[in-house]
Amino acid sequence: MNNEHKPWLDYYPEGVPAEISIDPPVSLVDLLNEACTKHADRVALNFMGAQMRYSEVDQQAYLLASWLQAQDIKAGSRIAIMMPNTLVNLCILFGVLRAGMVVVNINPQYTPPELERQLQDCQPDAIFILENFAHVLAQLSPHARPGHIVISAAGDGMGLRGVAVNAAARYLKRMIKPYQLPGSYSYAQVLSQGKQNTFVSPNIHADDIALLQYTGGTTGEPKGACLTHANLGANIAQIKAVAYPVLGDFSGPQQTILCALPLYHIFALTLCGLLGLQTGMRIVLISDPRDLNSIIRAWRAHPPTIFPSVNTLYNALSSNTSFVKLDFSQLALCFGGGSAVQQAVAERWLSVTGRSLIEGYGLSETSPVVTANPTDSTEYSGNIGFPVPSTLVRFLGENDEDVPPGEMGELAIKGPQVMLGYWKRPGETAEAFTSDGYFKSGDIAVMDKTGRITLVDRKKDMILVSGFNVYPNEIEEVLMSHPGVHEAAVVGIASEHSGEAVKAFVVRSDPELTEQALKQWSRERLTAYKRPRSIEFRESLPKSNVGKILRRTLRDEEAASN
Repeated sequence: MNNEHKPWLDYYPEGVPAEISIDPPVSLVDLLNEACTKHADRVALNFMGAQMRYSEVDQQAYLLASWLQAQDIKAGSRIAIMMPNTLVNLCILFGVLRAGMVVVNINPQYTPPELERQLQDCQPDAIFILENFAHVLAQLSPHARPGHIVISAAGDGMGLRGVAVNAAARYLKRMIKPYQLPGSYSYAQVLSQGKQNTFVSPNIHADDIALLQYTGGTTGEPKGACLTHANLGANIAQIKAVAYPVLGDFSGPQQTILCALPLYHIFALTLCGLLGLQTGMRIVLISDPRDLNSIIRAWRAHPPTIFPSVNTLYNALSSNTSFVKLDFSQLALCFGGGSAVQQAVAERWLSVTGRSLIEGYGLSETSPVVTANPTDSTEYSGNIGFPVPSTLVRFLGENDEDVPPGEMGELAIKGPQVMLGYWKRPGETAEAFTSDGYFKSGDIAVMDKTGRITLVDRKKDMILVSGFNVYPNEIEEVLMSHPGVHEAAVVGIASEHSGEAVKAFVVRSDPELTEQALKQWSRERLTAYKRPRSIEFRESLPKSNVGKILRRTLRDEEAASN
């Protein structure tokens, strides 16, 4: 594709290149080794008041890699990590990669059947699991568990403070349910045994798989996206390129990134974990993003330069009376992803912090970032911005043909950040790519003449009302613009008259808001077939662990009730 088919290049801010250059491609291990050497004395991680320097991250990762090798686990083997954010999470990840093995992130909120399905699919040789969730693993039959089990505690790596944290979790808050996992190791045992072995650096290539990142499952059965060292390294370089206008080249004073999203999610892993380490940032970790007080305390102690988050968390924070009193003078970049950033939320965030929400777009299969708005933007755009450097896009019709410019189609992506394919699913991998190698996202989008892309909706979330396509995002935006609405989600329900009808689920900020008043609001702003036929008020909406509202759960609940 030549430049005349990349109109967005004319609108990149000064200093953002058309292409990233990583030649030859290097492994994540090379990037992290270099960062730990260069920034050895810097603080790498902060968690609940404890901290760890880059030299300590390096040492713990070395001991972990040494221990894994001593268990006779071969390079290329899968190693599962089932943990929320803790001080040692990234040490474990780095250790697994350094041993030439493949990280498999597992959502620690999984039920035993969900956990067993993922373990059966990826067949890991070992699992690192926080003790809070060990009872879930213990419910699986012994043959369904990995051969090596390492149990971590929330206070690992925190010294004396960690002893207090663990005691509180175990005895005061009673967060640890009884479990029996005979033959398992503690994290401390692994480090101790790692000192007794000699680590041998494996040959790691840029095109080796580094990560199996399972898709969220919000649109179907979760599948493992095979992301290589080169995929993830490229996306780090792409993010650095688009962030250059506001963050520079990271050669100045240390920057701070606040990681409130879980590192087992690709958005947080790449933007906070990998980018943070590779550029020598201080990464401030939050274990539970629903605990707004913990975020506020961490922000007050370490005002961030960068705060990647999702619409629901930006919404909750900017509505919090304690948060609005914080110091935002250091804040330079707020990346919004995971789901659409809504205008009402973006405008309130700007008024509170003085910083725009920079919306982007990505997928587990793309490491994740595909597009981003210019990071020096000063206002809400309502779109997902331009393709990042070295990224090509197409818009496809029903039979994978290109739709005319300016028309809606399925967004398809080609670039160095796009996965190899799905783990052990050659058929589904083939279906996910066009014949010339573009990954089909399943999202409906449209590009304007400048190259800006507007995401219309998930292909599978589209509602068909009397033959008209209705996109939930548009209706949710209208509902959210009502001052009495805190959150909203829209799904399609069966209708005898129109095939499907629109139903809205709403969390009120004004308890006096009525269904009639909200329907009138919609009537003034939406054409007839797009208006909600019914509105259900709820105390809360189902969300993923990164705060993405789960429309699929609402559809399933609705179907089960009829």
